[in-house]
Amino acid sequence: MAEQQPPPADPTAASVPTPQAVDAALAAATAAAAATAAAASETSAADQAAIDELLKQASFDDPSALAGGTPATPDAEAFPLPNFQQVMADAQVSSIDLLRDVELNVKIELGRSRMLVEDVLKLGEGSVVELDKLAGDPVDVFVNDRLVARGEVLVLNDNFCVRVNEIVAGVKEEGL
Repeated sequence: MAEQQPPPADPTAASVPTPQAVDAALAAATAAAAATAAAASETSAADQAAIDELLKQASFDDPSALAGGTPATPDAEAFPLPNFQQVMADAQVSSIDLLRDVELNVKIELGRSRMLVEDVLKLGEGSVVELDKLAGDPVDVFVNDRLVARGEVLVLNDNFCVRVNEIVAGVKEEGL
């Protein structure tokens, strides 16, 4: 006798769920969603209760109105504050470091004189030019063509130097 083989299975027939399986999956998903919503609602209610309890304990009174003028929190001294003086010193040093390699044009003005071109052409080695300032008068120190200080001329180790005696406060230019 010849064996009978079952007819080949339809590949699409196995992937279609039965109506009972669909209903069971839908019921399971609905139950899971309801359980999640209930847990979230309980957590939300617990969080709200905790918030309400903290608000009841909080004091909204003016701290300076309390006796002795001290805050009501007992652990106020336990809060560590940074050393603000050290932080400021560090910030100033770091900001100065940013400017250390900036080039500035510094000029020292001993005095001024008005001369004709003819007189300038006659100047030679050893000529004397009369200036509008007297010996011993303060000289002007300009940085980038802006007057910043006044000082006196000194000779130190055969070099001319300027000792700053006065820092000139910046005057704002009119019209700017």
